[in-house]
Amino acid sequence: MHKVVVLYPEPEDRQAFKEHYERTHLPLVAKLPGLRAMRYSFDVSAFGGADSPYFAIFEGDFDDADAMAAAFASPEGRAVQADVPNYATGGAVVMHYPVREP
Repeated sequence: MHKVVVLYPEPEDRQAFKEHYERTHLPLVAKLPGLRAMRYSFDVSAFGGADSPYFAIFEGDFDDADAMAAAFASPEGRAVQADVPNYATGGAVVMHYPVREP
C-alpha cells in the first residue's frame, strides 16, 4: 500500500474551510482513480498538551506509488490539486510513502 497524507495549517476561516472541504473538495478526491480508502479529521492534537501546528489532516490509500502518481496526473487529480487554493488559505503539506508492516 502507498499512502498520501495532507496536513493543513490553520486557515483564515475555519468554517469556510470545513464547508468547502466537505461539500466540494472531498467529492473531487473520491473520484481519484485507484483511490482505495480515504479518511480525514478536523480534530488534530499534539501529544503532551502542545498546540498542534495543523488544523486538519487527510489520508488516502493507493495500491502503490505508480497508482498514486497516475491518480494525481489524471484529469480528476488535476481538479483536486487545482481546488486546494480555494479553501486551504494556510497552505498544505503533502507527503506520501510506502506503508511497511513490522
